[in-house]
Amino acid sequence: MPTILKIQGGVSLKGTIEISGAKNSALPLMVACLLTDKPLTLTNVPNLADIRTITQVLEVLGVTAEVNGSTRTLNAASITSTTAPYDLVKTMRASVLVLGPLVARYGLAKVSLPGGCALGARAVDVHLEGLRAMGAICELEEGYIVAKAPNGLHGASFTMRVVSVGATENLMLAASIAKGQTILRNAAREPEIIDLANCLNAMGANVQGAGTDTITIEGVPSLHGATHKVMPDRLETGSYAIASLITGGDVTLTNTSLEYLPMVRETLEKAGAVFEEQADGFRVYQSGPVHGVDVMTEPYPGFATDLQAPFMALMGICEGASMITETIFENRFMHVPELARMGMNIQVHGASAMVRGVKNLSGAPVMATDIRGGVGLVVAALAAKGETTISRLYHLDRGYENLEAKLQACGATVERLKVDA
Repeated sequence: MPTILKIQGGVSLKGTIEISGAKNSALPLMVACLLTDKPLTLTNVPNLADIRTITQVLEVLGVTAEVNGSTRTLNAASITSTTAPYDLVKTMRASVLVLGPLVARYGLAKVSLPGGCALGARAVDVHLEGLRAMGAICELEEGYIVAKAPNGLHGASFTMRVVSVGATENLMLAASIAKGQTILRNAAREPEIIDLANCLNAMGANVQGAGTDTITIEGVPSLHGATHKVMPDRLETGSYAIASLITGGDVTLTNTSLEYLPMVRETLEKAGAVFEEQADGFRVYQSGPVHGVDVMTEPYPGFATDLQAPFMALMGICEGASMITETIFENRFMHVPELARMGMNIQVHGASAMVRGVKNLSGAPVMATDIRGGVGLVVAALAAKGETTISRLYHLDRGYENLEAKLQACGATVERLKVDA
């Protein structure tokens, strides 16, 4: 029986929200267990559908996983398969991250072409180009990537033709136990890349330069176990900061930091946000009416594409207008028709959307189109007059832990209901 989220809008959020561990960091960190026969323990792991999926992928390969609250201990001492099957990989693109570690440690990997949100072409070409530069033979066979390196991987100097977070992570993982030195140029600079490097180094790897566009990895013969805390989720942080602003609220976010959101902070401050940094997070509220601000999504440290949808919701009730330009994914405006159902005035022209602020939004039945589009609808619903119902919650459950409980704690009227199909 499907579930919906029912939100009664018009309440200013007030209270404290504890931010969970970062999904986009936890996924590659969990995959790092494949590089060693010793246990890897991760703390601050969020309880999300994507985390459960990657756990299933690892278990199919022979990894044992112990779960104790937000702590996961993963042991890849007895790998029984090097094939990641379609029925699991199709639901989440991050599953392709097992490719590099498997071919690096075992000389063979067979991984289904990945699925996930329908955000357009997010090809794995850059992953394969990098692995080929390191000596792997990569071919596509009946919907699977088959990578072979019978003599092991070797270091390489590789320049990515496009900045790719996933490819940066996959190649860092593989290079950590390859023979010799690997230099990755035009690498992704996201904080999650730094988190992965810190974990790999704790396991005995030698990774330098993470957070810059050039990462150097000196391969080592083997890695050992470690304990590592997953960084806070900067996308959840940004989403709740925007939720506070759109409702005229006053929310304190803990277990996080503004340092992960440089351009988002700057943009929201231009729109009228006030941030007060605290020891374990920050307080966010608005200084007056929210004003329209133009924004263009860019790779980190630019404005995150994953916060474009909630930011668009905020701009939907601003004073003035905002031009939002999407440069990362070509299908990242699928939430626009749903926001329009709630009364927003949005015109899409190619890769840009002109958002003209309206005085009031009204509740309506809408559906989530992807993880971040879904949270954009939640943000809009919190500010709308009347009742909004949001369907296709499986998208939200992939990226937001305890969403309704966190909002309820700040006074929102939110409930999850089972409905007839």
